[in-house]
Amino acid sequence: MAAENPIFVIRELNFYYRAKLALSKISMEVLPRRITALIGPSGCGKSTFLRCLNRMNDTIPGARAEGQILLDGQDINAEGVDVVTLRQRVGMVFQKPNPFPQSVYDNVAFGPRVLGLVKNNAELDETVERSLRQAALWDEVKDQLKQNALGFSLGQQQRICIARVLAVQPEVILFDESTSALDPIATLHIEELISELKQNYTIVIVTHNMQQAARVSDFTGLFWLGELVEFSPTDRMFTRPKEELTEAYLTGRMG
Repeated sequence: MAAENPIFVIRELNFYYRAKLALSKISMEVLPRRITALIGPSGCGKSTFLRCLNRMNDTIPGARAEGQILLDGQDINAEGVDVVTLRQRVGMVFQKPNPFPQSVYDNVAFGPRVLGLVKNNAELDETVERSLRQAALWDEVKDQLKQNALGFSLGQQQRICIARVLAVQPEVILFDESTSALDPIATLHIEELISELKQNYTIVIVTHNMQQAARVSDFTGLFWLGELVEFSPTDRMFTRPKEELTEAYLTGRMG
């Protein structure tokens, strides 16, 4: 079987907040339809790296990247790259659920409307239903589509946000500690959902929960003080880590 082409190739990425070096010489590849987990202590660069993948850091004054981030072979930081299109292709689910203060339907319909992805209301209805089904939420909200999304539980709000991302048909979905604000049952729902979504999407998650990384991911990267210490298949990292620092972190001796 031929080797798969990675969807993301990151080469020698350095990232700065003004003069402060936040990421140093990060190189890794992200394979399609796999779950890649990024672990490491707080403040080690995981979320900064995740936000580099769809240029969410562009909004921060003085932030800049060096090196290459190639998405399907194209450098996302090159001149002329349309950031709106990039963020359609590489969607993001944040740490805390952030639905818009409007109906469930309008939350999910927002992207397709703005981006002109549907021709008429019937297509929009189909897109909303499909996205909510993919987010494992349709049966819970199908009779409450006109209700304000903020009236639902946090776990349901997070799945509404996932449906909102799915509605614009991304290739990659980034999850930035998306279960850290949720209770254990809601967390399990999201983990099961992420595992199902990898059949059609490439997924990168940042998590503080090493057990979560071990449960759901195919590949894991350990970040430490802005550097990528180790990156390997998850089962190998958790059973036979190459680096002493990785073993010390995974066994709780450091971090």
